[in-house]
Amino acid sequence: MLVSPQAERNWQSLASVLEDVLEEQSHRQLFALELGSGTGQHVIRFAQKMPFVTWQPSDIKEESRDSIKAYIAATNAKTVLQPVHLDASDPWEKWGNLSVNSCDVIVAINLLQYSSFKTAQGVFTGAGQVLKPNGLLIIYGVYAINGTITPSCNEDLDEEIRKLNPEWGLPDIDVLRQIAYGNGLRMERIVEMENYYKCLIFRKINK
Repeated sequence: MLVSPQAERNWQSLASVLEDVLEEQSHRQLFALELGSGTGQHVIRFAQKMPFVTWQPSDIKEESRDSIKAYIAATNAKTVLQPVHLDASDPWEKWGNLSVNSCDVIVAINLLQYSSFKTAQGVFTGAGQVLKPNGLLIIYGVYAINGTITPSCNEDLDEEIRKLNPEWGLPDIDVLRQIAYGNGLRMERIVEMENYYKCLIFRKINK
């Protein structure tokens, strides 16, 4: 079981946001996809807090999927499915056998700043297909706004990330909003989180 100190610090605040936005639907069983699940700490905690949600974790890395499997086994989680290999930059048809209009919620935590623009486009294209009408896409991370990154600590973070991979970096909220709209999603809310992090909440426009 891999351990992320950041996941251990922020899971409670993230769970609170999820509980808040899903509260109206807590009377029925929901299906949620987590993109880039990483260690598995988040999805296990979310499952414990929200038993009305069945979770499908996913990750591109085998070591992460192994860690998720270990957390599922250690906690005897009944509402967390076995993790699948999923590359969000792939066409949505390759998204772990998910079908059109099959997900109530898609969650991506700290994924986009460590991804290429193609992956960001893939997240919204896929979400536009696999989310049910009125389904939610919830993205947590650090962002630029109108091409500007503030404060200086976020500029430093962006610089550090780009040193790891020049295609990565803090995505721009306005660009994401436009990509979302082009895929049938509307940005409904921005939730301010700790240390300049934000949760962006998008809803699939009912068609």
